[in-house]
Amino acid sequence: MRLFISREEHLRRLEAAQRELDRRGLVGLVLFSPMQVFYLTGFSFIATERPAALVVTDNRTTLFVPRLEEEHATAYAVVDQVVSYSEYPGDVHPMRRLASLLTDLGVGRGPLGADGEGYPGVMGYLGPRMREVLPEVSVQVVRDLIEDMMKIKSAEEVALIRESVRWGNLAHAYLQEYTRPGTVESEVGLRASADASAAMIRALGPEYRPLSWLFPGAHAGFRGQVGRQSAIPHAMTTNARIQTGDVLVTGAAASVGGYISELERTMVVGQPSTEQQRFFSLMLGAQETAFEAIRPGRPCAEVDRAVRAYFERHDLMAYWRHHVGHALGIGIHEAPFFDIGDPTEIRAGMVFSVEPGIYVPGLAGFRHSDTVLITEDGTEILTSYPRDLISLTIV
Repeated sequence: MRLFISREEHLRRLEAAQRELDRRGLVGLVLFSPMQVFYLTGFSFIATERPAALVVTDNRTTLFVPRLEEEHATAYAVVDQVVSYSEYPGDVHPMRRLASLLTDLGVGRGPLGADGEGYPGVMGYLGPRMREVLPEVSVQVVRDLIEDMMKIKSAEEVALIRESVRWGNLAHAYLQEYTRPGTVESEVGLRASADASAAMIRALGPEYRPLSWLFPGAHAGFRGQVGRQSAIPHAMTTNARIQTGDVLVTGAAASVGGYISELERTMVVGQPSTEQQRFFSLMLGAQETAFEAIRPGRPCAEVDRAVRAYFERHDLMAYWRHHVGHALGIGIHEAPFFDIGDPTEIRAGMVFSVEPGIYVPGLAGFRHSDTVLITEDGTEILTSYPRDLISLTIV
């Protein structure tokens, strides 16, 4: 299989963006988001204080990058031209150089679309907003323009996500195999990630490139959700030593051609207590409720509403912390969301995580996450790692 998105698909995406510009009456589009730039052009880069932007007009695509990215962009970006500037902040601020480029491209008159007011403040960046460097131009923030395109995955995207699932599964298998009482969480995760990545690189060969700013290959770990800390949904690694009786909430993924999947499991070290068994079973029920609620044509909100009703029936709302899940693909979190506030229609081709969790302070957290593809008539659960307590008990 191809391990990256084809040039032909990137050209189709750019043409779709150009058609949408015309439909909205915009003369051009400026994108600062590395995720959206990558989606359209295949150019994956590290966002720093140096602004980078993609400019899309009705007949031309231009990548604006710092000089240190020029050769990189020229080699990989599916664009008509690459224009570079020397450095940030430089003698002339890069945002003012971008304004001059937009004028040269004939879009300085507007109305102009952009995915933000200006380059975001990362790594110490300071600079003017678009309307300050183009005061005579109407600039409309249209972040949804590309995000809407990203919601429906193509066959090429789904193939990459499936391959990601395969290697995330291996990384998690190593994680479970290496987890024993007395081991240190970060050491176990690093060992599992290294061994799975090595196997992945050998199997996929020289064509493999992760193209991701998240993981350089396959990854598995606990991210601090060890023992009582597992009750914190987004805990941070503390290098805890794993002990008998601990509940462990795991995470595994792999980057393939810039695309990822999500696999999370709840494991127990030693014989589970009655209380651990009870909450584990309730967590499985919450996830099954979500699976049953996901159907094409329904709003995303309905899935979250069904799970909240399950929590209410089982008197679990004190242990509720987050919505059911989110779309994923290039980003580990993408729109839309399984949340009561998101009315987006569930459509075939969307890919979601499904991960309702139960978090009991002083005891543990309980969460599985699976990657789910929406099909024409239902769903396909792409992740296949065991979900039952017996399979996830470490003895």
